[in-house]
Amino acid sequence: QGQLVESGGAWVQTGGSLRLSCAASGLPFSSTAMGWFRQAPGKERNFVGGINWTGSTYFEDDVKGRFTISRDNSKNAVVLQMNSLKVEDTAVYYCAAKPYGLSPKSEPEFDYWGQGTQVTVSS
Repeated sequence: QGQLVESGGAWVQTGGSLRLSCAASGLPFSSTAMGWFRQAPGKERNFVGGINWTGSTYFEDDVKGRFTISRDNSKNAVVLQMNSLKVEDTAVYYCAAKPYGLSPKSEPEFDYWGQGTQVTVSS
């Protein structure tokens, strides 16, 4: 059974950076597409970006140029690097996994989810 554990959430000032990590277990990680979602208070959970098994990344428009995703298959881990953070980036961030997925973006496409980690950005 696959498991995902996020870490790295914190409070940060606007313009700052934060690095979120997601550790995976019980998955064919090198063949698994990984995604990041976020849910702001009172809002739906939305896709942020993803990385497929080839290492190609894809992002929603509002984070392009500010966020990057990388993976380390030797550690079964994926990292979301967030730069130039804005107040509107405040949310609970979730890691998700789709074994043998191509480039999934919607919630139903992912099979495994982490518990989430809180990111708070304030001025």
